[in-house]
Amino acid sequence: MSPINKIEIRGYMVKVLIVDDSAFMRNAISSMLSSDKDIVIVGTARDGAEALEKIASLKPDVVTMDVEMPKMDGITALKHIMQKNPVPVIMVSSLTSEGAKVTLEALELGAIDFIPKNLSDLSINIVKIKDLLIEKIKQIGKKDTLKLLLKKQVVTKTPDLSKYVVSRLHGERRIGIVTIGTSTGGPGALQQIIPHLPKDFPVPVVVAQHMPPNFTKPFSERLNQLSKIAVKEADEGDMLKPGLVLVAPGRGHMRLKRLRAIETVVNISEAKDEFIYRPSVDALALSVADLYPGRALGVMLTGMGNDGLKGFSAIKKSGGRIFAQDEKTCVVFGMPKAVVEAGLADKVLSLDEIAGEIINSV
Repeated sequence: MSPINKIEIRGYMVKVLIVDDSAFMRNAISSMLSSDKDIVIVGTARDGAEALEKIASLKPDVVTMDVEMPKMDGITALKHIMQKNPVPVIMVSSLTSEGAKVTLEALELGAIDFIPKNLSDLSINIVKIKDLLIEKIKQIGKKDTLKLLLKKQVVTKTPDLSKYVVSRLHGERRIGIVTIGTSTGGPGALQQIIPHLPKDFPVPVVVAQHMPPNFTKPFSERLNQLSKIAVKEADEGDMLKPGLVLVAPGRGHMRLKRLRAIETVVNISEAKDEFIYRPSVDALALSVADLYPGRALGVMLTGMGNDGLKGFSAIKKSGGRIFAQDEKTCVVFGMPKAVVEAGLADKVLSLDEIAGEIINSV
């Protein structure tokens, strides 16, 4: 029985097209994914041009796309895919600084997520890489991600946030910090939230986005270019200030510590500990709950797994507030789902609503 017929009988299977000029990478990714009964490899392609032909004929649910290829590279192919045959694309990227910039460009063009090309160079266990890749493919492939892609192609007006601007008497403000956690789909979600915050945003914002070390700085720089509020990758000792967004660096975990009675600064730890994901949402949120009891707002965005559940539980227990992105607008409803199912969410919001609700809360 051919794979195509198998798919027709077992319609729940996720159909994957692997695009890479390296036979080793095609075989490596194919071997990893084929080990799962819910995934079938419908084909492979050696360059972007061949990928376009096979996407049209094979109609995969998910495409893994190498960035650097002869004849037609991954970025060029991605542009054509989003214009002609939109399908969820996961980029296969090197973990270099240059690779990070190209990958971030791909995410802006419509790619859903990325995986590292240097599989053998990663410090984490290859089994964990395999499990993470399989789960990511299944989450993205079985969800109606295509609707999100099509929505991203539509140019919309900047949302009217005037209804969220409220007058407060001096000393009436309760929220003293905004903490955002996210993973898969996070770069796109953050680009629809942070740029809408005003330049004079009255409290600091801290963000933990699961990303490799070389990715968080160019991502922060891009967010800063798009935003009125200042955005930077956090460094050891950075002081929290109103109107400043600090993004946790991918090389370690970011926590906050009190330097003096009125000064809070960043602490970056590269030590291996109990946190699986780096940078960890839990590590950041736990420190926020400790330093801002009753005054923290936690915002959980799209992402796989449940990182942040412990930290957001601590924020809630201390008297803080929690927002969660809704399932309909999430690329992966894992991290927000964990928060919602634990009964922590004060509000479950669509991506379009989150910026306004954050403004209304501070």
